Amino acid sequence: MLKTQAKYHLGQVLRHRKHPFRGVVFDVDAMFANTEEWYEAIPEDSRPSRDQPFYHLLAENEQSYYVAYVSEQNLVPDETGEPVDHPDLADLFGDFEDGRYPLQFQLN
Repeated sequence: MLKTQAKYHLGQVLRHRKHPFRGVVFDVDAMFANTEEWYEAIPEDSRPSRDQPFYHLLAENEQSYYVAYVSEQNLVPDETGEPVDHPDLADLFGDFEDGRYPLQFQLN
């Protein structure tokens, strides 16, 4: 069954279910839309289904900031109430409030 409705929303802070990073959603694909090489690089025993939403995150861990592409099944809401420090957040979002980041631009 194809699941095309995203569970999470733009500006929401999420964390990875298995890996130690968290980030802010800045885009969502209704289903997998990255390269075949990227997908095949994931170990087969932990490779997510393509038929689910995938999220683009402005992510951070203890060492760096980066953009992550993560399947919905591997994400959970971040309950810390702490802001994310990614340096690109100000380009897309307003100040952290009520556990989320409000969009700072108009969507089409």
